[in-house]
Amino acid sequence: MSTSMLNMYISFAGIIFMFLAIGLIMLSRYKLKGILAGVVAVLAYIFMILSGLIIFYIVFSGPTG
Repeated sequence: MSTSMLNMYISFAGIIFMFLAIGLIMLSRYKLKGILAGVVAVLAYIFMILSGLIIFYIVFSGPTG
């Protein structure tokens, strides 16, 4: 597997994490109450941080040949 394909799959994981984070944040704010809302929100923000780190890595790793 080439480096370009590996970077593509890693960026897909970052995009999926971002969508998961958005969905979980909306779920925790509008549908859940109490401690469960807090746990889901923490999980969502962890996904958001991971997706940001992945996108940061992909963007600043530069072009592949």
